[in-house]
Amino acid sequence: MVFFDLPVRTKEQRRVATAFRKWLIKDGYYMLQYSVYVRLCNGSDAAEKHTQRLLINTPPVGSVRVLVVTEKQYATIKIISGKKLPEEKSAKDFQISFFYD
Repeated sequence: MVFFDLPVRTKEQRRVATAFRKWLIKDGYYMLQYSVYVRLCNGSDAAEKHTQRLLINTPPVGSVRVLVVTEKQYATIKIISGKKLPEEKSAKDFQISFFYD
């Protein structure tokens, strides 16, 4: 989960914030709430890889935070208001294939 609060007072700040949001989407994140984006990673190594990618692509001004949770922990989210998004599939909805020689 990526939480961010970026300044958007000037045209340049809005451009930077928009570019960051577009980068998140391009990297496989989807918006859970405004300024909260999530991405499914297959294991802690993948989560660390994407954390490093965030470090490279984070704007120099503002606040960006990362919280890594397991799918089991994420599944315990209680929706108080609103509906579950179509993008919120569990990992069991995805088929992962491994090929061995």
